[in-house]
Amino acid sequence: MDRAGPVAGLRRALAAFVSRFDVEGKHWCVALSGGPDSLALTAVAAGVRPTTALVVDHGLQPDSASVAETARQAAVQLGCTDARVLRVAVGRSGGPEAAARSARYAALQEASGGAPVLLGHTLDDQAETVLLGLGRGSGSRSLAGMRPHQPPWCRPLLGVRRAVTQAACDELGLTPWRDPHNVDPAYTRSRLRTEVLPLLEDVLGGGVAEALARTATGLREDCDALDDLAGTSLSAALAERTLEVQRVDRLPDALRRRVIRGWLLAAGATDLTDNQIRRVDDLVMNWHGQGGVAVGSSLRNQRLVAGRAGGRLRVHREPV
Repeated sequence: MDRAGPVAGLRRALAAFVSRFDVEGKHWCVALSGGPDSLALTAVAAGVRPTTALVVDHGLQPDSASVAETARQAAVQLGCTDARVLRVAVGRSGGPEAAARSARYAALQEASGGAPVLLGHTLDDQAETVLLGLGRGSGSRSLAGMRPHQPPWCRPLLGVRRAVTQAACDELGLTPWRDPHNVDPAYTRSRLRTEVLPLLEDVLGGGVAEALARTATGLREDCDALDDLAGTSLSAALAERTLEVQRVDRLPDALRRRVIRGWLLAAGATDLTDNQIRRVDDLVMNWHGQGGVAVGSSLRNQRLVAGRAGGRLRVHREPV
């Protein structure tokens, strides 16, 4: 086999990933949709360690059960030691794409049993994520894109173009499934993929996907450094689960808001928005006796409210 071929390139990418992040374990799992990215990754992964293929059936398309079973059989033929179909119920929270993603990740995490889970996200997926965050005015954490390694999640192909995974399937004689949702204009990400990114590549003369991926890497490194500093500052400012205003009001804006975010998360907040964090920040920097700020949580019939009293920020519960 040509050492410069696409399959060999994927093997090198996987080996480099394992070495860089010291991915341990006698076996691993791979999330297999049947598409070219995950199918090529499964083929390569099964040749490195005992591999369990986890095929999630979202039940969102009439033939989803057949597609999932075809992917499961392909995994067995590729040498996976186990291959399972996970059927999930997709809710409505956050829209169809977000709801399907939440259901998928929950099922994968439960089925993996703590083993590493390889995901077939490519450089193109990373570029789309960054572009989506830019268009929505998201903060740096969203623009930093997907992390290569966030146990149990492993994304060894984030530096690989989508065209390479398709070429690898061709080299191996594999016929991947083509998800119609990937080209359905009803989905924002599919329009980014089929309309926006090709236009940007044309207007800017190419290299846009790689540039967006580099942007994600740089921002992620900056965010990690700031998060480490924020963790130290949060520990210094905590007093019986409250936040002492005088210990955070002189911190730089970016660091102070990270401290506030970390404190709110530790208190049980979920799905925090930039607007909520900034409103809590106003309790520190623009205090004029205003009321508390309600933040997201998983509580039923109650809500979490951050307020200020006696020079400290406190979180309490209120009935809805």
